[in-house]
Amino acid sequence: MAGKITNFFREAQFLFSIILTIIGFIVLYIGITGIWNHDLCILPEEYYDWSFYFLAIGFIVFLAGVWYLYSYLKNKKFVLDELKTNKRSELLNRHAELKSTVKHLPSKYQKMLKDKEKELKIR
Repeated sequence: MAGKITNFFREAQFLFSIILTIIGFIVLYIGITGIWNHDLCILPEEYYDWSFYFLAIGFIVFLAGVWYLYSYLKNKKFVLDELKTNKRSELLNRHAELKSTVKHLPSKYQKMLKDKEKELKIR
């Protein structure tokens, strides 16, 4: 069961990180406007006391979404740059790092690495 959930989040990592960032931004906006500018706030007046909590939760969720998105894009760029090479020695130098990075990306990158290993005859 845990493997299925992990695989789902791995395949939808980019979309999930964008959604997390957007939700975090909206909750952060609600918290900021609830504290400093009540005219722009979309909350009813009875929720103004919760604005600090919305601010804290929104900040944490926003940072988590941005970090998740950044790490995905960084890993994707690293894998694509390393797979562009046609030199077996260059790929062998980074092979262990590539394998560990590809484990955290969607399955199409694992397939791309396997194809490149087959092309360059790496076990």
